[in-house]
Amino acid sequence: MDKNKNTCEQLKLENQLCFPLYAASRQIVNLYTPHLKPLGITYTQYLVFLVLGEYDNMKVSEIGQCLYLDNGTLSPLLKKLEKEGYILRTRSSEDERIVIISLTDKGRGFYNSLEAVPAQIGKCVSLPPEKAMQLYTLLYELLNATKGADDK
Repeated sequence: MDKNKNTCEQLKLENQLCFPLYAASRQIVNLYTPHLKPLGITYTQYLVFLVLGEYDNMKVSEIGQCLYLDNGTLSPLLKKLEKEGYILRTRSSEDERIVIISLTDKGRGFYNSLEAVPAQIGKCVSLPPEKAMQLYTLLYELLNATKGADDK
């Protein structure tokens, strides 16, 4: 592969923060697939279970805020989980435009069955615990620093 001699420094792939974030994110999500596919859920559905398992009885908008997802992405996913009997979608008695999501007994049981997944993924990533914690901290700093940036 020949390098273009006229490449602008700021446009080189190796100088882009977005690329290693994107590539690492894809790699990590791909690690989950062999563990989640037999359970019949996607990575995004897994994240929804994590949020509902921790908080339960959440507005769709609150789930979206936690996961950085919009309603257009969440709605079909939540409808599928409801169809599978994992969640219950109910309208708020105070404002019928607001939909509250809660785990059913089946959903709570399924959530509990996910307990082994983080350890399984941890075995696939050879990163020392202190480096993993450093990365975790930096990624949340980045998320907080970019929060609302797409509104500008």
